[in-house]
Amino acid sequence: MLPIITRLMPDPTYFGLNDISTICISFGQAIAIMGMYDAMFRMFFEKEGTEYKKSICSSALGFTVVVSAVLFAAMLFLRNPLAEMLFSSEAYVNLLVLSALTIFIGATNSIVSAPTRMNNKRITYLLVNTISPIISYSIAIPLLLKGYYVIALPLAGMIAAASIEIIFWGLNRKWFRMSLINKQHIKEMLAIALPLMPNFLVYWVFSSCDRLMIAEILGNESVGVYAVGGKIGQLSQLIYTAFAGGWQYFAFSTMKDSDQVEMTSKIFEYLAVITFGAGMLMAAVSDFGFKLLFTGDYQKGSIVVPYLFLGPLLLMLFQIATNQFIVIKKTWPNIFILGTGALFNIGLNYVLIPRIGIEGAAVATLAGYGLSVTICLVVLQHMKLMRISGKFGACFGGFALYAVMWRTVLKDHVIWSILSAIGVIAIYIICYRNDIKKLFGKGR
Repeated sequence: MLPIITRLMPDPTYFGLNDISTICISFGQAIAIMGMYDAMFRMFFEKEGTEYKKSICSSALGFTVVVSAVLFAAMLFLRNPLAEMLFSSEAYVNLLVLSALTIFIGATNSIVSAPTRMNNKRITYLLVNTISPIISYSIAIPLLLKGYYVIALPLAGMIAAASIEIIFWGLNRKWFRMSLINKQHIKEMLAIALPLMPNFLVYWVFSSCDRLMIAEILGNESVGVYAVGGKIGQLSQLIYTAFAGGWQYFAFSTMKDSDQVEMTSKIFEYLAVITFGAGMLMAAVSDFGFKLLFTGDYQKGSIVVPYLFLGPLLLMLFQIATNQFIVIKKTWPNIFILGTGALFNIGLNYVLIPRIGIEGAAVATLAGYGLSVTICLVVLQHMKLMRISGKFGACFGGFALYAVMWRTVLKDHVIWSILSAIGVIAIYIICYRNDIKKLFGKGR
């Protein structure tokens, strides 16, 4: 739908305003949830017994409702200065109010939908969430056609989120009862959640700080161009969403297995190699494909697509690795590792954005994630919680070499870019041929 949306918006500035609203929402939801979602997942599998599990769910929802309501009230009270700070004008105060309401709905929605995922009802989760974009675009398109460029996408997103929450409440209401809210369980979950909360704030820095810095240095129009490139780049979100939908259930339900370290290490390697291969193919076709879809100033966003395509996939790899800390109930290393990458990201933004524009922000984001994943692997291998093979290092070297060649030589030569990417992927297949044979053997 994105090419249609950009054609209905006469100026990238409107898309930039929408993107800053999204930034505000993601930050607010991280504060409102306060790490409770992951803590809820962890505690859900701590003990057997339906009443215990219902108490965990009820306690998590009760806590999140209270925090979300307080945050919503605070944003309403400060709506004028917040609108000036975020959108550069109090004229957009209605956009700020919509963002505040979406934060409240989104934070509670994540808890209400959690039992569907914790019980591994994959088809139900998929079908319900398929409805969300249908609702959203059926509202946004008519509003855009009528000229409501500022509020069309945020309003549609808020209504879609509310609709999905109502559906999930109907499906999962048996898991939530006020009488089962337990202060002790809330304290236990907070012990896990509070060390995780800074992680989510750092995730926000990775995904959002570049937009704010682009707005400050280059203006809201550049934010809109960058955001469209980022949306196309986030096609990898399909892979990440598929992973995230099953990972937490899988990781915590197998955390006591004797081969847990070996299994997690292999999963990391397999998905990392897939990430490298997908990243190379995206880089090869990104410029050509982007310019087929978009017109005008939006075409400038093609340069950021390969970098931001890899962002969600590196986040996926980081979460696979850092789950080992959560398994042993030591979540504090996550923030130091991810925080180092975030600081590196911000520093590079200040250096690169003034020099190479929006590409600099994309490079900084990818570099920050890459540094975080590298540090995490080094620490976990030292703790004997991950075991990475030598062939993985060779695969990464092939990816790094391709990346340099693409940016300096191959970028404007689609055929050679694709052939080079296929060549490196063929080497990956040779390196992991025995693993592939085992996988297909088990499949039979």
